[in-house]
Amino acid sequence: MFVKSASASALFAGPFALATLSAPDGPAFPALVTADAQVLDLRAALSDESLSIRSLLETWDAIAARLTELADDSGLQRRPLADFRVHAPVEPRQIFQSGANYRQHVIDLHVAHRAPGDDRSAEERRAEAAEIMDRRADEDLPYVFIGLPSSITGPYDDVLLPSWAEKPDWELELVAVIGRPAHQVSVEEALGYVAGYTIANDLTDRATVFRRDMPQIGTDWLRSKNAPGFTPLGPWIVPAESVTATDDLRLTLKLNGETMQDESTKDMIFNVARMVSYASQTAQLLPGDLVLTGSPAGNGMHWGRLLRDGDVMDGSITGLGAQRTRCVSEVAS
Repeated sequence: MFVKSASASALFAGPFALATLSAPDGPAFPALVTADAQVLDLRAALSDESLSIRSLLETWDAIAARLTELADDSGLQRRPLADFRVHAPVEPRQIFQSGANYRQHVIDLHVAHRAPGDDRSAEERRAEAAEIMDRRADEDLPYVFIGLPSSITGPYDDVLLPSWAEKPDWELELVAVIGRPAHQVSVEEALGYVAGYTIANDLTDRATVFRRDMPQIGTDWLRSKNAPGFTPLGPWIVPAESVTATDDLRLTLKLNGETMQDESTKDMIFNVARMVSYASQTAQLLPGDLVLTGSPAGNGMHWGRLLRDGDVMDGSITGLGAQRTRCVSEVAS
């Protein structure tokens, strides 16, 4: 569907952000969007018809100052954001996803996912989860796994719920977008490799997270998280210099207008710098890659209400804008 853009009052922090847009019947193109909802086509502004947001991020250190100049240049031709469709802002090569990174969220999941034969009270299981979270923080061991770029969809696109997904759930997350190749970087250096931030809703089918046929092999993230469209992304990449306090951003997700998630990044066990550094100890992070930093309390398992056909999710993070997606059930063949 064409053009499901956010209102100008809910765009983003700072003077500009990056986006991938398209006009009717036109190709997607990299854009600079100003805070007053005006669009500058970066292909024309930078004289490069092959430009994409990812290729722009590959030259981030060299181009960042030029983008600021373009945002300030009132003489350049711009068009209203409402004329365009908003796509996921970047096509990453790699997605690094963080599990169990919000203290209260993990405790809630531990209580909701009662193992067969576990007859302990909710209070006992909650206390056990709190002890586990404290130990993880003390041992300084984040939990990172890999997602598929094919799971990404736009911030206003419909989300297809697969016919096999019995318990589809929402997970709103802050995302760091990498702007420089990063390998074995320290925590102190890590934020210097982040070009900007965006929003992801990292959908999960809770029924397929754990392999019931062979519990010894643990979680099945391929099955539970990587269906096409299971990662609505965007709408914007807001430059890091405009996001001054990643340790105190508010994440809010509403389901059909009712608030489900409403938490600060203060509840993170491991902050953005630690997550980027940790992922880089094993892998080389590339420009345009995404580091998802986990989701706070308030998912569907906690509320006893999972996603179904026709549901509308509104997700927002302080300074990063808002996304709206509608769930559509796949017709079983």
